[in-house]
Amino acid sequence: MSTMAVFLGAIAAISLLVGGIGIANTMFTSVLEKTKEIGIMKSIGAKNKDILAIFLINSGLIGLVGGVGGIIIGIFGSVYVGSFLASGNGMMRGLSNTAITLPLLVGALGFSLIIGVIAGIIPAYRASRLSPVDALRYE
Repeated sequence: MSTMAVFLGAIAAISLLVGGIGIANTMFTSVLEKTKEIGIMKSIGAKNKDILAIFLINSGLIGLVGGVGGIIIGIFGSVYVGSFLASGNGMMRGLSNTAITLPLLVGALGFSLIIGVIAGIIPAYRASRLSPVDALRYE
């Protein structure tokens, strides 16, 4: 069972890495698409920290929505695997105990939010450092 836990942990770590890269890519694209809007916001008085906050909240929400989707898929997968193992016979019988607790769900949501924010730090920082003149000139 410990080998299986390590294997599933490795798969989860790779999934988190790929998800973080996907969020970072989405945020880089978002910064490129909103360069002119960033220039307008900065020209009417938005500070660097305001732009940074906007993009960090955006990336955090992307992570949070991904976490909610992952929790829904995980709950259905857990119920399915649990019922499959309970109906089986032989070695796998008795392994149908799946535990989905509230602290586990809250932890997963918090972790996905943190991964989203971490993945969005560099794009948000770059967006906050854009020069208003260069951003307005960007096409």
